Amino acid sequence: MNNDAFSAITQAARLIKDADGLLITAGAGMGVDSGLPDFRGNEGFWRAYPALAKSGLAFTAIVNPQAFISNPKQAWGFYGHRLAFYRKTIPHEGFGILQAMAKVMPHNAFVVTSNVDGQFQKAGFSSNAIYEIHGSIHYLQCATPCCYRHWLAKEIEPLTDDERCEWIGNQMPRCPYCREISRPNILMFEDMTWEAGRSSLQKINWQVWMNRVERPVIIELGAGLQIPTIRHIGENQGAPLIRINPTHFQLREEGAGVSIPMGAKAALMAIAKELKMAH
Repeated sequence: MNNDAFSAITQAARLIKDADGLLITAGAGMGVDSGLPDFRGNEGFWRAYPALAKSGLAFTAIVNPQAFISNPKQAWGFYGHRLAFYRKTIPHEGFGILQAMAKVMPHNAFVVTSNVDGQFQKAGFSSNAIYEIHGSIHYLQCATPCCYRHWLAKEIEPLTDDERCEWIGNQMPRCPYCREISRPNILMFEDMTWEAGRSSLQKINWQVWMNRVERPVIIELGAGLQIPTIRHIGENQGAPLIRINPTHFQLREEGAGVSIPMGAKAALMAIAKELKMAH
């Protein structure tokens, strides 16, 4: 670790010690150390799904509500594979470090994430302290939609042909209210039918938490520039921001916090060492 990186880690540890609440803002880079793919344009997407590369299908075409109408077997081939993959993925050590950091703060932690993988819940964060701005793959809704409802995807056991990216199970996931095709309760591209009720309630929980905290510190992890919503959220809270990102680590304003050009797990482990935390 060079002097600049060491200085950034020391400064981050000082900001964390001074805080009474930890706001965690996380993008796709947070899951990379757990083995999750970070889709960066079509190239990264096609590396993860070569069957869709052969057909030249763009990321924006499959991550799209229209895909469940025009080709539901293919759409569920993609999302069924992702659901099964996320279910078996083990959150990396950094999640536990964040929990340990927050445990000593009066207001603990709140998570705002663009990730739909449910890894924070799986790592033990309270579901009442998580705002999933794009929804969650672990919940479903009607693809039509026939109603403004959502439900857990726990009844689904995905069976997919990953070489062809197709759902091959006997029963396609269907809406229990109208029996049409269901879809994940996720905000997709060109999406006018996302049922946002669950996410809206989570946002209210976040706002209530923010109103209680007097000295928040923000740790942003792996938030990219392509869809910069998570970056903007952290930048607009008027609180010290610790931006952890191996490539896009620059802060919008000098003096607004500290930037650490590292991956999420490595940076959190270095901060934990500086804080002399057991992890």
